Amino acid sequence: MPIRKDKFIIMNKHDNCATALKKISKDTKIIIEGQVFKINRDIPFGHKFALSNIKRGELIKKYGEIIGFATEDINTGDWIHTHNIKSHYLEVSKQ
Repeated sequence: MPIRKDKFIIMNKHDNCATALKKISKDTKIIIEGQVFKINRDIPFGHKFALSNIKRGELIKKYGEIIGFATEDINTGDWIHTHNIKSHYLEVSKQ
């Protein structure tokens, strides 16, 4: 069951990112299961942000599935996009 707030949705309890349902401004406080953190930069509608610290090389999960690998360290509240993720699909499709 997705966790849906007015600004974001978490598709699966195993996800380490959420998707913005509308633009989320920098410094917005997010509260999930008692954990409070701030968004580190503006997150555009439909884009992802980290729910926890993700180290370079670690998996990024959305929908409970691997969608990519972090190409750099990503902090809780950081925007996740092409500048810091490599698609898992592209790696699998090469095989």
